[in-house]
Amino acid sequence: MKSFKFSQIDISAAVLHIIAMALMLMDHLWATLFPAQDWMTCAGRVAFPIFAFMTVEGYFYTHNLKKYIFRLLLFAVLSEVPFDLMYGGTWFYPVHQNVIWTFLIGLLGIYLMEKTRKMQKKWVYLPIAIIVVVVGMMLGTICMVDYYGAGVLTVFLFYFFRGRKWWCLLGQFLTLYWINIELLGGLMYPVQLFGVKFEFCQQGLALLALIPIWLYRGRQGYHSKLFQYSCYAFYPVHMLVLVLILECVN
Repeated sequence: MKSFKFSQIDISAAVLHIIAMALMLMDHLWATLFPAQDWMTCAGRVAFPIFAFMTVEGYFYTHNLKKYIFRLLLFAVLSEVPFDLMYGGTWFYPVHQNVIWTFLIGLLGIYLMEKTRKMQKKWVYLPIAIIVVVVGMMLGTICMVDYYGAGVLTVFLFYFFRGRKWWCLLGQFLTLYWINIELLGGLMYPVQLFGVKFEFCQQGLALLALIPIWLYRGRQGYHSKLFQYSCYAFYPVHMLVLVLILECVN
């Protein structure tokens, strides 16, 4: 009987998308129908880094970047009203935009950095990369997209530390820790372990996203146009369904 090795686990891109969508759904169920179930939003912290990671992978694996950007733009627009209804309770909620705008800003930033990198002039790439990161974070904050500038920075971290070398994995861990614990912070849970009392940051659970991300090795898995557009449509559709259910319940 062959022994099972951890390295044999290979999560495909399709499975990563399903995991992220399920976790996002749990977070949104907490935000609408089950506000008392804090464990749901705790689980939901894991979703965003996976989506950010897959946005970067999408850039490098897409056959047509223009179509990829157009799809994000289309579903960002389509998702805005369901998002506004869910988070603001109104058709127009200008102080918070849906998460696809976050990914779109990050994707456009990666495009600019990659275009500069291909010039093979490090003295040009480095300042451009710094400017893109700063401007991207400012846009995310000013436009009040989901996760604000920290969300855009999360997309960039998976671009800068893309790969499976030890320093890439370490960079992902340390940067994701800094973004979620230091920049975002948030609700703290008191924990007692072996008689020692300390506080645990809820947003720090986002680091658990690195487990499925590191188990992904570039395999696409199941793919079809129907599956692809179902993944995009899931975002606005599930929010709209939750809003309708909430209206019926109330």
